[in-house]
Amino acid sequence: MEPNLLVLGGTTEATAMCRELAPLGVNATVSLAGRVANPRALDLPVRIGGFGGVDGLITYLRDHRVTHVIDATHPFASQMSRHAIDACGAVGVPLVALTRAPWKEQPGDRWIHVHDMQAAVDRLSGAPMRVFLAVGRTQMDAFAAQPQHHYVIRLVDPPATDLPFPNHEVIVDRGPFDEVSDRRLLRTHLIDLVVSKNSGGTGAVAKIDAARQLGLRVLMVDRPQVPKRAEVHGPRAVLVWLSRHGADLGV
Repeated sequence: MEPNLLVLGGTTEATAMCRELAPLGVNATVSLAGRVANPRALDLPVRIGGFGGVDGLITYLRDHRVTHVIDATHPFASQMSRHAIDACGAVGVPLVALTRAPWKEQPGDRWIHVHDMQAAVDRLSGAPMRVFLAVGRTQMDAFAAQPQHHYVIRLVDPPATDLPFPNHEVIVDRGPFDEVSDRRLLRTHLIDLVVSKNSGGTGAVAKIDAARQLGLRVLMVDRPQVPKRAEVHGPRAVLVWLSRHGADLGV
């Protein structure tokens, strides 16, 4: 089968997937949600924006004659993943998720597990602290419900509007980061607590390693659950999966 692939992207895994696919010369498009103003350059054609829910994605798959979908979205982009499962099931398009393993607690870690972002907000009730808030732009505003803290926030792009925190600092930077520089950041800003999603992988783990070295507590938001689907780890494993599901990759 001549493949026509749709890669749901926005992660380092998606970027790596594009690097694997581009030299093969297969038809493939990367879809980005558009939440980052200046996304990294990719090696495949890019579309930006949502699909309009499950029905919109079904229409896109049919209109563009997509043969296979690779879900390489962020582990917390659960709504998009659910839409992909439903749409691919409705159209009969094979779907594989390129996932990253979640972080696991190590000796010296001081994690406080919460099951979702609202639970993380609730756990911040109490005395003022200096908090390194590493949850991404789209979910950051929920923490305005705890205005007593001083928030240090690292973003890929400068905020387009004023942030809803009386006391905060914004650091504009793009990962991947390293443990030494993140340890310096946490020390410089006198951080008491790190709030993080369990994103997994290597690109954002530096703050977790740094917190461990400094003995800081980490309020860790567990991953949302998604329905069962085919999952692989690593772009090469995706190529194997594609070949086994009828895609002629010419290799």
